[in-house]
Amino acid sequence: MRARYGIPLKTTAAITAIGAAGVAYAAGIEARSFRLRRVTVPVLPRGARPLRVLQVSDIHMVGGQRKKRAWLQSLAGLRPDFVVNTGDNLSDTEGVPEVLDALGPLMDFPGVYVFGSNDYYGPKLRNPARYLLEKVQGKHGLNGNPPAVGVVHNPWEELRDAFDTAGWVGLSNARGRLKLEGGFELAFTGLDDPHIKRDRYEKVAGGPEKDADLSIAVVHAPYLRSLDAFTADGYPLILAGHTHGGQLCVPFYGALVTNCDLDTDRVKGLSTHESAGHRAYLHVSAGCGTNRYTPVRFACPPEATLLTLTPRT
Repeated sequence: MRARYGIPLKTTAAITAIGAAGVAYAAGIEARSFRLRRVTVPVLPRGARPLRVLQVSDIHMVGGQRKKRAWLQSLAGLRPDFVVNTGDNLSDTEGVPEVLDALGPLMDFPGVYVFGSNDYYGPKLRNPARYLLEKVQGKHGLNGNPPAVGVVHNPWEELRDAFDTAGWVGLSNARGRLKLEGGFELAFTGLDDPHIKRDRYEKVAGGPEKDADLSIAVVHAPYLRSLDAFTADGYPLILAGHTHGGQLCVPFYGALVTNCDLDTDRVKGLSTHESAGHRAYLHVSAGCGTNRYTPVRFACPPEATLLTLTPRT
């Protein structure tokens, strides 16, 4: 007996089995295969000592993710000079205590943070194919769409208050500073999430602070309008997250989507961005979590990044 359209039943069964195995691997193995990416960025003044920056992003914490919590806690052993959290910590309205438990050891270090859309709102169940359709249509996430209505509101204020109490500096449409051991002073300029149109660059415009040793720009979603503004103003380094590195990638090809208007060649890792005659380094974290409704990763393992900042050559 043969399947319809002339496809043998054995072939159909084999394809189904391969698909099921792929889903099982993407959900059960790769989504829990946490890794540390290491990159070097030459942005410091000459003569400065190297700085170690730990970037965590897109945790998307859901209750019971013990392995993820333990891995995040273990990152404190890297002894970074400071931590940058680029948002989307939550994927569960009850997830704040588990996020704070996971980040607790890291909150002993100086840090800064911005929020992403999933810190404010609970995720919705979506067909993953819609990301491809929206890319073809030129629609990027919620950019250009009406504000979110009828969604679950996450308790982001509790997260903010805990970060602030620990001494982390909030950068949602704000500037802030960290003073490290040895007197090295860092200035930060951040935006609220462009993915849900909460970014207000006019509130923080003006470029790097001249009396700081280094100025860094921080944003959750790397939309081009934000990257262009930061770069044109002269920031040497921009840190972002949001993309999940494409999340479901094609081996030996890469990401199909970025969930914003950034090109797929820069969906994760270190690259550069140019605007108005200026060039900045851009680092996009692939993050260490997923939307609770699509808990899979393929050819794109979850990650955090240790950036070593070195003097310019």
